[in-house]
Amino acid sequence: MKKCCLLITIICTICSSVAIAQHYEKVAFGDFEQWKVRNIKESRIIGGKTRVIYAIAPTDTVRQNEALTFAKGNPWSQSNAYAKVSGVEKASGTVRPEYRDKENGYCCRMDSKLEELTALGIIDMKLLVAGNIFTGRSIEPIKTAKDPYQNMDYGVPFTKRPAALVFDYKATISPENTITFAKGTGKPKMIEGHDEAQVFCLLQKRWEDSEGNIHALRVGTAFERINKDQKTWVNNHQTPIHYGDITKKSFYKDYMKLDNVMRARNSKGQIVPIQEEGWAAEGTTPTHIIISFGSGCYEAFVGREGNTLWIDNIKLLYND
Repeated sequence: MKKCCLLITIICTICSSVAIAQHYEKVAFGDFEQWKVRNIKESRIIGGKTRVIYAIAPTDTVRQNEALTFAKGNPWSQSNAYAKVSGVEKASGTVRPEYRDKENGYCCRMDSKLEELTALGIIDMKLLVAGNIFTGRSIEPIKTAKDPYQNMDYGVPFTKRPAALVFDYKATISPENTITFAKGTGKPKMIEGHDEAQVFCLLQKRWEDSEGNIHALRVGTAFERINKDQKTWVNNHQTPIHYGDITKKSFYKDYMKLDNVMRARNSKGQIVPIQEEGWAAEGTTPTHIIISFGSGCYEAFVGREGNTLWIDNIKLLYND
């Protein structure tokens, strides 16, 4: 009888081990050891300084005002941007590398800050810009601040079904319940709200109609907001990816809902809204993945100045 019980225990242990077998796959350039340094000379009318901004990309240095180019195999873009509005050239930088330690090398730092544009007392604009990185492409030069999403091509091709988004992080998050509303027109004002760092991973099944509209079903959802300081590094933090309709789940929040704000480039070369029209059935294979990290969670040009998010070693976890 004892031998039988022992055999059953061994079999159950083996089966359990097989059931939870897992592996990680690194996201390309997600260790943040490679950066492109961009030297952008701003127009003389706004001071003519040369500003240094960074792009997650193969190591390189660019010393001229030019649109960002993307290397094959690099999925990342960022909120750093080169703008040319009405002939005035300017750079904006809220994402940069920061040395972490000898073992991990560099990480990615994202800051929420107030960007100012003053020109001979004639132009006086202030924009609250949150640091953000995402899988996709930024379209440069930026020509207007009226609709920042029209410059973003969200998502990259992807057909797997990971169990979780994994990363290292730390954060500085203001406890204050006020945020800055600064969209460039009028004086910035403080309004009620609490800004938080935001992390999400969306898996979508996309298709395009004959008119160039992009439609999508939400296959998988991972969403997390960091609402307080985390002064020391948290390593291998996992944000689980939930599949199918999650609206009835206990963890569901309104900010996880289907989205029609993000854009993507269609086959005609146009940037159009991604129209998420429903939740995909169980077992659906995605066509695209959007991974995003940001120092704020509000709409463009609204947030808390001084919030900072550090990210490193991005991976995807799979259940074998």
